[in-house]
Amino acid sequence: MPNHLPNPDTIFQSFEYQRIMVVGDVMLDRYITGRATRISPEAPVPVLEFESEEDRLGGAANVALNLFSLGATPVLCSVIGKDADGQKLLQELDKAGIASRGILQSSSRVTTVKSRIVAGKQQMLRLDKETTSDLTEDVANQFLENTLEILSTANITALIFQDYNKGVLTVEVITSLIAAAKKRGIPVAVDPKLRNFWGYQGADLFKPNLKEVRDALRSQIAVQTDALSEATSAIREKLRCKIALITLSDNGVFLDDGNLAQIFPTRPRIVADVCGAGDTVISIAALALSVGLPAKGIAMLANLAGGQVVEKTGVVPVEKEQLRQELLQLLMESSQPLQ
Repeated sequence: MPNHLPNPDTIFQSFEYQRIMVVGDVMLDRYITGRATRISPEAPVPVLEFESEEDRLGGAANVALNLFSLGATPVLCSVIGKDADGQKLLQELDKAGIASRGILQSSSRVTTVKSRIVAGKQQMLRLDKETTSDLTEDVANQFLENTLEILSTANITALIFQDYNKGVLTVEVITSLIAAAKKRGIPVAVDPKLRNFWGYQGADLFKPNLKEVRDALRSQIAVQTDALSEATSAIREKLRCKIALITLSDNGVFLDDGNLAQIFPTRPRIVADVCGAGDTVISIAALALSVGLPAKGIAMLANLAGGQVVEKTGVVPVEKEQLRQELLQLLMESSQPLQ
């Protein structure tokens, strides 16, 4: 891995040659927008007059959308229900230009939908429809067989696990895919949740958020370099991972690769909505890992990308040109070596 950051144009051009497999929980993010005009006579709640309804790709599908927006080719693998929402998700993937070859439909599952009721810019309510139990043995075997076949034939350059605790990422799925990726020299990046937090042995890049780290280590870790470094050292030792990247919300990200342990603060932003920021961070981090950027470059790009999307309302992908311009500006402002 080089010890310097290439020209930004070279970085973004290299993204176009990457085929990134994304395995995990996909979902629809549904936005039902209305206008609040009065209080219901039936209960002390506002009555919304319906204005619009919109579905967006969420979860692992949003990771794939971010990769696509950056010029890479995402290969999305997941399990959804044989239901109307599953068909809608497939339609949204097709509309976005993302192949659905790796999507398995099962009558034993329901497609995850997060429905947000919004009045103006204020979210009033979120209603989740989902299955959170692990895949049944038959479905898991079918899904794993299909995913392993794609991994071995599709010239994959990196593998992302996007875990939302909805049951697609079982222990067997995780361990089998990591072993297959390692056999082929494919780097592995992980965005975990608590259920399988310690199950990603041998991952190259592990990206939890601070709350997940605190829950996993059962410790109230301060947002300070020493405390974060102690936490990431424990994570790297237990998982045998090369890079630990902790997202710190409005404090930026913390990266530890055994040589560098540093907080990368956020640039000033007007935060509109934090939904989907983690999806964006793992997308750019995995892409940067795939093209061989140094750890510092991975953290800088991921931090910029996560900051960009929180300025927008709802789950949205990163904008490639804006990210390129922000990276150029950051490099001009920075006099530190990118090692």
